[in-house]
Amino acid sequence: MLLIVIRILFAFVCAGAIARYVSNPGDYNPPIVAEYPFTTFVFLMLMTQAVTLADVLIPNKRIETLSAVYFGLLIGVLLSYLLIQALSPVLQGQQFRNGVVILTTLTLPYICISLLLQTKDDFRFVIPYVEFSRELKSSSPWILDSSALIDGRIADVVETNVVDSQMVVPQFILHEIQDIADSKDKMRRLRGRRGLEVLVKLQSSPLADIRMHETKKDEFKGMSVDQRVVELAKQLGGCVVTNDFNLNKVASVQGIAVINMNDVANALKPHYLPGERLNLKLIKEGESQGQGVGYLDDGTMVVCEQTSHLVGRDIDVVVTSVLQSSAGRMIFGRQVPQ
Repeated sequence: MLLIVIRILFAFVCAGAIARYVSNPGDYNPPIVAEYPFTTFVFLMLMTQAVTLADVLIPNKRIETLSAVYFGLLIGVLLSYLLIQALSPVLQGQQFRNGVVILTTLTLPYICISLLLQTKDDFRFVIPYVEFSRELKSSSPWILDSSALIDGRIADVVETNVVDSQMVVPQFILHEIQDIADSKDKMRRLRGRRGLEVLVKLQSSPLADIRMHETKKDEFKGMSVDQRVVELAKQLGGCVVTNDFNLNKVASVQGIAVINMNDVANALKPHYLPGERLNLKLIKEGESQGQGVGYLDDGTMVVCEQTSHLVGRDIDVVVTSVLQSSAGRMIFGRQVPQ
């Protein structure tokens, strides 16, 4: 938004300065300015706005601070003054001298402001001196997909202060979550709204470095959302953060690093070895005959043999085996003899 305002102001300033230039021709102005003032005005406006167009066509730049506007303006004016002084011997007595001066004075400050606003470094401006503080972030960004945002655990991981990578949310992922939030199905609508809430939480967290990545309409045309995520990860040299099993496999096959939130959660769960004892309440009967099923505090499923008649009671269980997968962890055991 700030860049849009600056671009509009830049266009108005250029229009005013050029209008004054063509309406008050000086001794060093070429005759064409007085003969064709409107044509000269349009030509000079096109030249100045070509700088804006070139800036728009170069994507993936970040706005860091409003102070960069002031600092960039000072540097731009200084550079334009030095450049004009250096070219004075060459421009002396030339008819296009005033045109070169006005173009230099208008374009150099804009270029300096734009570069400072869109740099990937973090500039901190402290009066009366300028301090440059570079972000020391991991070079490999995390590309979040919709399942990771809807799951919500990524926000909890960020709050632990162990994430030092920049997180990227592609524009098409945001659109996908918005479509889910607008669904007529109640459960899908709740999931979509949770994804949006998690995204807002990440953006407001001082521990999270997150940005939205805009994509062109014709970019990744004809691809599914999963394919777009993989292609974007290739372009940015990042890794994919997801809970989607299929996306996990597709990205891994193509050599893209994947962070599966289920694997992260499972890795942080307590490890139970065969022979250890647990106390839990049986909730329901299992799929096989005689099995009873209960859950630990972290959500781990425990399947107990020959305990279906004890559903609804607290029992002591001895672990016999543990099954680990990306879908979760499952513990098998039997009742401790009374």
